[in-house]
Amino acid sequence: MGKGRKEWFDVEVEEELKKICKEISRRYEMHFVEIGTDKDHVHFLIQSVPMYAPSKVARVVKSLTAREILKRFPDLRRKLWGGEFWSNGYYINTVSRRGSEKTIQQYVKAQGHREYEVIHKDQLTLFPVLY
Repeated sequence: MGKGRKEWFDVEVEEELKKICKEISRRYEMHFVEIGTDKDHVHFLIQSVPMYAPSKVARVVKSLTAREILKRFPDLRRKLWGGEFWSNGYYINTVSRRGSEKTIQQYVKAQGHREYEVIHKDQLTLFPVLY
């Protein structure tokens, strides 16, 4: 856990995050393949259209999820470092269907687990993977 960060993802927040991401999928051309949470951070595996720059995808996801989570959980702001839901930075990488998509999906799915090979049946999954 990073310095100054508190653990704030619980089951209730995860479930609301899932609902919010489904709402984002309906409004934007983004498909949340996998979401993995680990108490103080989140990994998303998102499929989107080429016309959306990766920075736009990050901006949309971060702004809408932060706004909605803080609206639905107003007391959460006190638990956050500086009252901010997301940190300023993010990491984006593209994924090839031929090589690394399944590897990345397994990594995201395994967030919060000590061993990446053990995937719990209650892990947060939004949609079945479409191939």
